[in-house]
Amino acid sequence: MNLTIIAAMAKGRVIGKDNDLIWHLPDDLKHFKNLTKGHHVIMGRKTYQSMGKPLPGRTNIVITRQKDFKADGCILVNNIEEGIQKAEGDSQPFIIGGGEIYKQALKYAQTMELTEVNGEFDGDTFFPTFDEKQWKEVSRTHHPVDEKHKYSFDFIQYSKL
Repeated sequence: MNLTIIAAMAKGRVIGKDNDLIWHLPDDLKHFKNLTKGHHVIMGRKTYQSMGKPLPGRTNIVITRQKDFKADGCILVNNIEEGIQKAEGDSQPFIIGGGEIYKQALKYAQTMELTEVNGEFDGDTFFPTFDEKQWKEVSRTHHPVDEKHKYSFDFIQYSKL
């Protein structure tokens, strides 16, 4: 199993505000969809609630400690280890957020697919710092500003050493 963290972050490691995305980058959303389609996606309850429904074409696993939480079409688990266990048959399950779940997943993940957005944003949710000596940058693809993208960004793949 190649457990993969996938996230988009701006300068200062900002990933969201008020339980929502801050920027709109259609090619980043397409990238996310293409990578995660057909796989398990593991997320925290707040991330699920911000989407409002399960992501289609994927097995959605939601981590929550709330005993009475309901999420139709999702597998509910109480912790990240249980979420990873539920995704065992998948060769590449994805951790899709939020900040606390990313932090917990760092010790289990083998790959990170990060989008670095070249902009500064006011946010309240952040991608955790990680030990760069434990991760190797495998690839980086730059996407410039264009008519559909107000900010330039880079797709970066990291592999755990």
